[in-house]
Amino acid sequence: MASEVHAAEGATGYIIHHLTPLHFGEGFWTLHLDTLFFSAVLGGLFVWFFKTAAEKATSEVPGLVQNFAELLIEFVDNQVKDSFHGHSKLIAPLALTIFCWVFLWNFMDLFPVDIFPLIGSLIGIEYLRVVPSTDLNATFAMSISVFCLIIFYSIKIKGPWGFAKELMFQPFGPWLLPFNLLLKLVEEIAKPISLALRLFGNLYAGELIFILIALLPWYIQPVLSFPWAIFHILIITLQAFIFMVLTVVYLSMAHEDH
Repeated sequence: MASEVHAAEGATGYIIHHLTPLHFGEGFWTLHLDTLFFSAVLGGLFVWFFKTAAEKATSEVPGLVQNFAELLIEFVDNQVKDSFHGHSKLIAPLALTIFCWVFLWNFMDLFPVDIFPLIGSLIGIEYLRVVPSTDLNATFAMSISVFCLIIFYSIKIKGPWGFAKELMFQPFGPWLLPFNLLLKLVEEIAKPISLALRLFGNLYAGELIFILIALLPWYIQPVLSFPWAIFHILIITLQAFIFMVLTVVYLSMAHEDH
């Protein structure tokens, strides 16, 4: 399919076609329907998998599903214990959800770039992006949700006045209040921005490389796509891990009551 589209509209048109989302609306209220659809499907897959593992859990010889679920839970639980120093029943389930959901987002990048767009074209869908983490709207939505939790717990643990004092009086004391406030605001705003852009940038670049490989002659594609796919498995896992760990660290800082 890549060679046919390439011949019809050129490499630039092929790349633009694959990077254009299926959207509804205009301006600020534009909805990326493909991002919402695949995010919901992958989220449902995550819930179904752990629900199935919980229902079939046994104290006898565990099956493959239970073993894998327990491995994931133990892995995330160890990371939370190492990074989070407060007391909360939310953090470990949140960390597990973020790690698995972001990983599933990223994993969609390993499917051949023309598979889902071809299926979409058969049912009349012109544009289709299947990797939610290559959509800046999705990564910012996730990071802003984490940011809201950071602010919530900062106020809950420290109290409104304690949080305000942290913004105004640290690190240089009350005499440099405007400078303290500016530094603190930059520090806080940088958290969701860095979370969103790091995930988006790495996955967008990876997706673009897969698209460029698909533009090459068919006999060259396997030589490059397979090694890049193997390397990309490390990237998608690492990016999910980083997003999870930074979320836990930021929430741990929010739970510190000075």
